[in-house]
Amino acid sequence: MTEWHEEGLYPDFRTRYKIDKVLYESSTEHQKMRLLEHPRLGKILTLDDVTQTTEKDEFIYHEMMTHVPILAHGAVRRVLIIGGGDGGILEEVLKHPGIEKATMVEIDAGVVEFSKRYLSEICKDAFEDPRTDLIIGDGYAFVGESPDKYDVVIVDSTDPEGPGEILFTREFYKRCKDRLNAGGVLVTQNGVPFMQAAELRSSAAHMRNFFADVSCYLATIPTYVGGAMAMGWATDNPDLRKVTVETLEARFTPLTLNSRYYTPEVHKGAFALPPYVSELL
Repeated sequence: MTEWHEEGLYPDFRTRYKIDKVLYESSTEHQKMRLLEHPRLGKILTLDDVTQTTEKDEFIYHEMMTHVPILAHGAVRRVLIIGGGDGGILEEVLKHPGIEKATMVEIDAGVVEFSKRYLSEICKDAFEDPRTDLIIGDGYAFVGESPDKYDVVIVDSTDPEGPGEILFTREFYKRCKDRLNAGGVLVTQNGVPFMQAAELRSSAAHMRNFFADVSCYLATIPTYVGGAMAMGWATDNPDLRKVTVETLEARFTPLTLNSRYYTPEVHKGAFALPPYVSELL
């Protein structure tokens, strides 16, 4: 009998995936974890029955969360990643040769070890890179206690439920601001605006208390149904959203990113928001 995984994120909207095989299933201290195999999406990682990433389209999310802030800034040396246990963000960050240190704070050690073993297609050898500083701990506590500063902070969180809920609060964004160097950028996972409007509206309102320039940009990721996905954007340097395609091209061309979604043109266009999204901001 064919097994189907039913997405559990929304109470009034359901999508289902045909599952060829359950590759792994366990519960960590923090959440239930499953690795499923789908005929089109490849491996699917779910936490508490909510899809986190898939083998075949993860590149869209990870490239856009990473290359947009790094190339907009233009001189990033230190990056802080909150969450991101699958290693996809870390792997993309480390493609930039100017990065001196990538600190990743993940609350669940089980997800990291699992990803090394079962999702090496996504993380590759990022966890072994000498520039990686992996901290198993609470991201909220870390940004409140650490004295270190970063050029970019990337919040690769789950949705605002369970362990991820505190990463969408006013105080968390204040703490992130305190961890940024002058002119630094905060980027956050902010869900699908058509389905999760309150999440984007709330995050933007909180960020506006601490940052001069607050917006979001969009990427279309097949796994996250209901429309384009929003990445929250916050910085004190409004010029970073106005970087020209020509400047982005000059920064992008010498790199070996092997990107399959990100281009300087896509970067620039991602900030062109339809009214139903810009109204939430």
